Amino acid sequence: MSAMLLLLALTMFAGCTGTTPSAPSATDSADEKIFVYSGAGLKGPMSEIGKLFTEKYGNEVEFTFAGSGVLISQMKTTNLGDVFIPGGQPDYQSAVDQGLVQPNPQLVAYHVPVIAVPKGNPKEIKDVTDLAKSGMRVALGDANATAIGKAGVKIFTKAGILDDVEKNVVMRGATINEVVTALASGNADVALLTKDNAKADKFDIIEIPVSDNSILITPIGITTFTKNPTLAQKFADFTASDEGKAIFKKYGFPPYPDPKYTA
Repeated sequence: MSAMLLLLALTMFAGCTGTTPSAPSATDSADEKIFVYSGAGLKGPMSEIGKLFTEKYGNEVEFTFAGSGVLISQMKTTNLGDVFIPGGQPDYQSAVDQGLVQPNPQLVAYHVPVIAVPKGNPKEIKDVTDLAKSGMRVALGDANATAIGKAGVKIFTKAGILDDVEKNVVMRGATINEVVTALASGNADVALLTKDNAKADKFDIIEIPVSDNSILITPIGITTFTKNPTLAQKFADFTASDEGKAIFKKYGFPPYPDPKYTA
């Protein structure tokens, strides 16, 4: 890719994800900073981990937060950046299959799908089968761009209600945060969220039994094109350490491993 085309690609993605990675300049040291592609639903813990990493080691950490589909497209277009941490393993595997990240990532925390409804549960929803009832307004994540969207397909397929749920979908968010907003604003009767996003002070939560669920596990690994592999691995190791997992736990993500979430 010519320098001009690369600049255009970075400019295009800056409009949809915010920060974009930059190639090291001639005066940059090889390990001065790293760039992390992170799922939008992980912004809370990852932002804190980035700040703590900088405080401990002195290396700057830059992020872009978006749906995994957008992040993978950005990596493919730019071939820049160092670390990838999506909401679930299927998105990481997709990046592996496209030659964008190293295989065998470290596993950090669980994304546990739950049913979220407005306070008081006015539609009297009891389990996932109620999302298939006629007239129910359902908000879901984009099945092509978000880990929670992909998990929903598996959950509804397992329950034999995928087609009926699809008839009730009133919005699909490009990020899980958009699904939260749709439910909070009254534009949906029910949403499939993850436990960390479904705040108990905002919504009533209906747990999905592990045997009926599609538990997501958040992986982290380094890109195949990183210019700073040692520093990138150091950041991935830190995120997957007990210290990093404790930060995830603070934000509502059960740390990996936990037998409770093994069907």
